Amino acid sequence: MAHPDSARVDFFLAGGLGSGTAVLIGAELRLAEGAGRLVRQLVPPAAMLWAALGRSAVPPAADTVARVDGDTLRADIGKPVVWRLTFARDTLRRVERVERGRIVESVSRLTDGRVQYRNAASRRRLSLTVTRSDYPGTFDASIWNLP
Repeated sequence: MAHPDSARVDFFLAGGLGSGTAVLIGAELRLAEGAGRLVRQLVPPAAMLWAALGRSAVPPAADTVARVDGDTLRADIGKPVVWRLTFARDTLRRVERVERGRIVESVSRLTDGRVQYRNAASRRRLSLTVTRSDYPGTFDASIWNLP
């Protein structure tokens, strides 16, 4: 990630079934040219991929209702609600996209480093495990260019 609005995710599917790269710049999600259908189906939309990385980047919507319970903040965004966010202390823990009162997509960030994306409509799920976070400073600008 390059603060505040750029991230690159290189991923590899279990069993060697494929790999890919996703670049996020603001609300724009780019995949490498030639990314197969499987890769395109597996990569969550930009707002959900940002949530998987721990950043709230949901599109703006009118009206927000926030509730605090101990160290937990919950926010319903939109009227009717289109996004639900949950924060524990200073950490984003869950983002849900809501349509007609039902959760259609969600990202859960668990305390053990696991991240789970679920898309109820297409019955797909992506699980990620954060094993290490490094803060290397600057990046060569070429990492944002996809082949």
